Amino acid sequence: MTIKTINGFSKLSKQEKINWLSQTFLGGNTQASNLLSLYWHEDSERQKRHDEFIENALSNFFLPFAVAPNFKIDGRIFAIPMVIEESSVVAAASNAAKFWLERGGFKTEIVSTIKSGQIHLNYSGQAQSLIEFFESHKKQLISSVDELSQSMVKRGGGLIDLILANESESLSDYYYIDARFNTADAMGANYINSCLETIAENFGMLASDFDGFGPNEQPEVVMSILSNFVPECLVRVTVSCPVTELAQEGLSGKEFAHKFVRAVDIAQTNPLRAVTHNKGIMNGVDAVVLATGNDFRAVEAGVHAYACRDGRYKSLSKAKVNQDHFEFSIELPLALGTVGGLTKLHPMVGVAMSILQEPSAEELMKIVATAGLAQNFAAVRSLVTTGIQKGHMKMHLLNLLSQYNAEESTKIAAVEHFKSNSISARSVAEFVASHQKNDQ
Repeated sequence: MTIKTINGFSKLSKQEKINWLSQTFLGGNTQASNLLSLYWHEDSERQKRHDEFIENALSNFFLPFAVAPNFKIDGRIFAIPMVIEESSVVAAASNAAKFWLERGGFKTEIVSTIKSGQIHLNYSGQAQSLIEFFESHKKQLISSVDELSQSMVKRGGGLIDLILANESESLSDYYYIDARFNTADAMGANYINSCLETIAENFGMLASDFDGFGPNEQPEVVMSILSNFVPECLVRVTVSCPVTELAQEGLSGKEFAHKFVRAVDIAQTNPLRAVTHNKGIMNGVDAVVLATGNDFRAVEAGVHAYACRDGRYKSLSKAKVNQDHFEFSIELPLALGTVGGLTKLHPMVGVAMSILQEPSAEELMKIVATAGLAQNFAAVRSLVTTGIQKGHMKMHLLNLLSQYNAEESTKIAAVEHFKSNSISARSVAEFVASHQKNDQ
């Protein structure tokens, strides 16, 4: 029996890794091995840069890079780059952008840009002793990161404050120090974590010399880490127009607005709907976050935590009609960067940033949130008019045709045929088989 474990895998060359994988898990399948090599970039130096992003890289995994044009954001026109594999997302965002282009566009506002990290503590002594220690040494703890913060301070950022929190009623002996930061145009993860570890080290040294702690009551640092929950790093985006301008798909503007607001209210009330509603928002958000080299996993975690900040998972967007005026808005917590990380390493990220006219971190927050609201508008509009499947399956048709190896003439015929016929995997497969059989 083949031994499937290996020591020293990371030390093998890329080709040696592929050979081992092929023999151990792919049954010597040369087609799979060749496919991995086929997706290498022909420029070896460029490929080396991609290989260095992560450990044990074998090849590249392509995703489409697209743009959604006609976004009017605070009076400026943007084409927004999007990286996503899901059919209809880019088309829906583009459609929504064009709709609102003629109605004043998207209006944005940065609410705040504070990020945080925590030093988590165990402490079994008197709370007042820890409070007195913290308050008397707070300035020293803050100044301990002065050297680390030099570059960040020059860019307008830095450590803002340290706050001691007592959570011992929720978890015995648990306290934490909440460190609040402004990281300017950087996402700031490495900076924040480095500051936290430096503060924690100094906290421990200062605590060991403090006479106010009783025997065996020294506070213990459990861990120090940034938080991806950024409820004070917020952006708000709004679109609005007279209700009369919403008439479509056989509905009057008033009828459309009523159904649209009702659909959003349902997502505000029912978590079963809210999760899918917000997933649609994140279709737009994640696509731009990926295209600009930011951490979509951190964004996802923070956004969904924000959606249930009141103890119940809700829609991230809101809609209302006031005196025959329709308003649709979203508020999102987004910790993004335009310097550092992949933003300067990945060549395609550089292209995306150029397309966006080299935005600052705050400008990128506005653009990303706008893409989320546009995507949400397009999805809810479909749901309350034609239904979601009509547009989605139309876009999915080309994927199905490719899956069934349809020839170009068959694809052209299929697009025409399915304008008036229902699209399903079975109906497309049958059409391809019948059409290509007749061509033989």
